[in-house]
Amino acid sequence: MLKDKVSLENYEYMSNAWDEMFDLQGNIRPEYLSFKKLLKKVNINSLREMEDFARQFFMTQGVTFTVYNNNEGIERIFPFDILPRIIKAKEWIEIEEGIKQRIKALNLFLKDIYHEQFILKDNVFPSNLISNNPQYLFEMRKLNVPKNIYTHISGIDLIRNTDGKFYVLEDNLRTPSGVCYMLENREISRRLYPSFFPKQNILSVLNYPSILYDHLSSLVDKKNPTIVLLTPGLYNSAYYEHSTLARLMGIELVEGRDLVLNNNYVYMKNAGGLKRVDVIYRRIDDDYLDPLYFNSSSQLGVAGIMSSYRKGNVVIVNAPGSGIADDKASYIYVPKMISYYLNEEPILKNIDTFELENPEHYKHVHDNIEKMVVKKTDGSGGYGMLMGNSATEKEIESYKKLIQKNPKNFIAQPVISISTTPCLIDDELTPRCVDLRPFAIYGSEGIKVCPGGLSRVALKKGSLVVNSSQGGGSKDTWIIKNLK
Repeated sequence: MLKDKVSLENYEYMSNAWDEMFDLQGNIRPEYLSFKKLLKKVNINSLREMEDFARQFFMTQGVTFTVYNNNEGIERIFPFDILPRIIKAKEWIEIEEGIKQRIKALNLFLKDIYHEQFILKDNVFPSNLISNNPQYLFEMRKLNVPKNIYTHISGIDLIRNTDGKFYVLEDNLRTPSGVCYMLENREISRRLYPSFFPKQNILSVLNYPSILYDHLSSLVDKKNPTIVLLTPGLYNSAYYEHSTLARLMGIELVEGRDLVLNNNYVYMKNAGGLKRVDVIYRRIDDDYLDPLYFNSSSQLGVAGIMSSYRKGNVVIVNAPGSGIADDKASYIYVPKMISYYLNEEPILKNIDTFELENPEHYKHVHDNIEKMVVKKTDGSGGYGMLMGNSATEKEIESYKKLIQKNPKNFIAQPVISISTTPCLIDDELTPRCVDLRPFAIYGSEGIKVCPGGLSRVALKKGSLVVNSSQGGGSKDTWIIKNLK
């Protein structure tokens, strides 16, 4: 006999992880009680129809990402799990305050290392992490950025550990991506649960584009400034997000060839001639921004844009050179930055991290590599890292040789049992590992953290890697404001 409803009683916990919906005794956590009642009423056929509707919605909306394999780009629909990830307001308040604190410290760090460099002189941050790091741009030295803000848009990756507390996994301060997946996830949730959703007192994320527009406008002392979003173009893996954000913000989406310099001002070509640009929200890396300053072969950026920026004639978001603050080697020192610049204890803690340039750390990681996650300091997207607990002996030996060649380019962290969340897989509730990327906007009026963010899910059984490029998906994140 075929079952009619999803079973909540046969949920198979990952015994070494915190589960978002169930405690270890099998009790539903308070924030999920209302959703439990809904699941009890919905039959499996209805859930399948909801899954089909979500897939069709994402397909028609063009919600895609590109996976690069063997130098080929494969465009895919972004996987979405229809069951929400729910967080209490009390937990969110701590997350929000912790992110604001962290971004304040990172901005002060960037201002300092590009100006007085007090943190280096006081031996709080190692000088070699600046001098040997290509993310540190000497072109930014002594340059006063508008409003003293370097990281206008940030995505801070968090995981929940076995103690139930959130920890920072990494900071994304260059061109953080994923916010449009957050917006589309919310839109589909409203359609999947039309009568249930409005009654849950869920904090809204759909005003993110208007908040971002207002914050970017505040960077210029001018009414109705011209803001553009600079994209590498159609074949970039995040082009869907670039075009969607530009449309939602009501600004022009441009490529480098659409912009010109005249008398150190940036202009946009349009049907009426040239229009001066005040703010550029760029989604291209530093190296490709200006062929006169950086990569001379780049055709993605704008020749001379750095000269305009240095003269204060245009605002670039995020500021060039911000990457030195989200480098995985710099991450280790963020708690010290918070103490040094703010005289505060970190609200959100780091995960224990080992610098492989340090001989003692190197030996510890080398001897315990099967219990470690080893990452390149400039890596992203889940590419180029070693999961020691699932790697083969051959893969480990090969990776050890890479580390040995240049230890300073690697850091390592213990394999952590990150929290799990129920996902609907083959008509069953099945635990999958999940992280959280909240998005923060820094403008002249302070820092605003969008309530929720992108919950990324490792859809492969037993996997800890949530990146979409590595087989991960996502789910909507609900912050319930009346739950303490």
